[in-house]
Amino acid sequence: MIGMGKSISHTGASMGYGWNEEKDAKVVYREYLAGDDPKEITREFKIIQSQNHRCEKNTLSFVLSPTIEDGQELKEKELKEITERFIKEMKLQERQAIAFVHQNTSHRHIHLYVNRIDFDGKAYKDSYIGKRSQQAAEKVAKQMGLTTVREVQQGKLNEVKIVRQEIKQVHEKVITEMKPKDFDQYIKYMKQKNVEVIPSIGKSNQLRGFRFEYQGQNLKGSDVHRSMSMGRIAERIGFDKNAAQKIGNGNTMPLLGKTVGVSPNLAANIAQKAIKLAIKKTIGLGMEI
Repeated sequence: MIGMGKSISHTGASMGYGWNEEKDAKVVYREYLAGDDPKEITREFKIIQSQNHRCEKNTLSFVLSPTIEDGQELKEKELKEITERFIKEMKLQERQAIAFVHQNTSHRHIHLYVNRIDFDGKAYKDSYIGKRSQQAAEKVAKQMGLTTVREVQQGKLNEVKIVRQEIKQVHEKVITEMKPKDFDQYIKYMKQKNVEVIPSIGKSNQLRGFRFEYQGQNLKGSDVHRSMSMGRIAERIGFDKNAAQKIGNGNTMPLLGKTVGVSPNLAANIAQKAIKLAIKKTIGLGMEI
């Protein structure tokens, strides 16, 4: 569950936007209020707020968002309990408050409005309220056995880790078994294995690197593995000697039907590697150079 919070001055407009029939909003919690619509609630808030003219952002606005899976299982009683526990964690008891849930989408979430001014005219301290809202929501989620933000984040990290491993495995298979002779072949062979390799080209038409798209993830080569930066990939591709020399001479190369610029260092490395490979092949054939 995610918790977000801030102080606002536009109480009526904010409450009116969220609390309407189109969003199928249902009130799940109210405290010290009698009104049945945003205008009436705002008017009741203002009566208390009139005791403190110095505080301009005099309403606290929170959004509590369980995960989609948790939200679909929660009943009205449990949504009310989430709100009550959150209010207690934030030490906002004994204040005017109202909460309603949006049910018009699969991702149900609670909107909570609390009067920042208490019945004695004192304003609630809102320093770091965003961070404190996150922490309070985390505690409530643990208390009620709901998925916490950290668990969601860890799940995403685990998912990315698996994707990175699979991309790396495909990369190794392509390099060692299919032996591409240039970047075009590398991109083609990777695509055959369901990994989309996307060249990153700057405004000056210079090739800066590659991104890898797989299983809904889009990652930089170096984020997949340190051996998958553009330079490292180039080191393992067996560029043709003549093509490599052209790259070295002009600092450009053909890529996906276009000509793109490459850094002088990359161009020189490709050319030098191709020459070394050609020499090794010649020696291996027993020919004089």
